[in-house]
Amino acid sequence: MKLTSDLKVKLFADGAHKNGILEMYENPSIKGFTTNPTLMRKAGITDYKAFALDLLQEIKDRPISFEVFADEFEEMKVQAMEIASWGENVYVKIPVMNTKGIPATGLIRELADAGVKQNVTALMSLDQVSDVMAALAQGPSAYISVFAGRIADTGRDPMPIMRAAVEMMKPYPQLELIWASPRELLNVFQADEVGCHIITATNDVLNKLSLVGKDLIAYSLETVNMFRQDAIAAGFELDIASSAI
Repeated sequence: MKLTSDLKVKLFADGAHKNGILEMYENPSIKGFTTNPTLMRKAGITDYKAFALDLLQEIKDRPISFEVFADEFEEMKVQAMEIASWGENVYVKIPVMNTKGIPATGLIRELADAGVKQNVTALMSLDQVSDVMAALAQGPSAYISVFAGRIADTGRDPMPIMRAAVEMMKPYPQLELIWASPRELLNVFQADEVGCHIITATNDVLNKLSLVGKDLIAYSLETVNMFRQDAIAAGFELDIASSAI
């Protein structure tokens, strides 16, 4: 099997806890960072801009994505221009559509023409990839984020979709495909296999990189020991004599 050092896919950390983000920043294998309003809400963030600017004081040499949260495209544009002004390494996350189901391609093209680096997010179909790719084609560096994990949650294999997306994007070297919402470490290797440029994952997933190549018998023994130690710690007992009566 491939080792971590053999991977070509770039690893991005996805989260909203400052300590966890900075922990990943210490790891040179982590090439970038992403977050979103849902993660920020779960982390208890109440001041969006203050949180972002605080992080950007620490992270200046790797890409980091912050998402707009308006639903009307004119307001999205205002937010996007503000977020883009925070730093050269900032990518503005734009949802592929608004809550009314209206595609954001017009805004995406407008921002691309204005030189805004974007991370277009929440895509799940090749038609969406095609439309977004066309909107970004004349702009600067940008990411197209396909939620492969959510595709898998529907019982569909995301691999053919991701492989096809990689091929579609080849004429545009400034565009990179993100495998988003991974569910397990195996997804890192699947993303690498199909030629995906980036995979963004939470710390819980990325921390499992230390397990890559681990001897399975040794891992089996560790698991048995875990069950045994937890049973002892819980004080479990069976009154065999009483239960047999």
